[in-house]
Amino acid sequence: MDSAMLARIRRLLDRDEIYTLCCKYMRGQDRLDAEMQRSVFHDDAYLDYGYFKGGPDEFVAFAQGVLTKHQSNQHLFGQADIEIEGDIAFGEIYTLAYHRIIQDERPLDLLICGRYIDRYERRNGVWKISFRSEVVDWARTDPASDDFFCRVPTVLRGARGKADLSSRRAEQQRPK
Repeated sequence: MDSAMLARIRRLLDRDEIYTLCCKYMRGQDRLDAEMQRSVFHDDAYLDYGYFKGGPDEFVAFAQGVLTKHQSNQHLFGQADIEIEGDIAFGEIYTLAYHRIIQDERPLDLLICGRYIDRYERRNGVWKISFRSEVVDWARTDPASDDFFCRVPTVLRGARGKADLSSRRAEQQRPK
């Protein structure tokens, strides 16, 4: 295999590792798994969300504290533009975040659409986030509408932490 092909394969592997970091970050948020969410950052990482500026430990505690108050969350990725320059990479990751919140004793659906602007660094062979900023492009809050759950009461519903089916692997098989 020639060196150009090896370089392409290396970039694909690097991009996959970085993308996996982003997925773990989202899963850590949605499943309220602080350890998973924290694992994607270098210890000296810096996060700037406008309303939060600081290091990864403080950010994860902040984010988990906010999300715990919600009834449910789901963070989705769209396109991921990741440019790799040796042991440094830059990313613009489109995201849509859904939050079921309670305000004035009423359930509301908060949707936030934006982008993560990231810097990743490979240190000792491991990619992690060294800088993350969230840019919000639009947001909206609507009254909650759960007609679907009324019409299909037997649907499998998502849950937080270990209660979610994704964490119960023994149940992920055909019944005997």
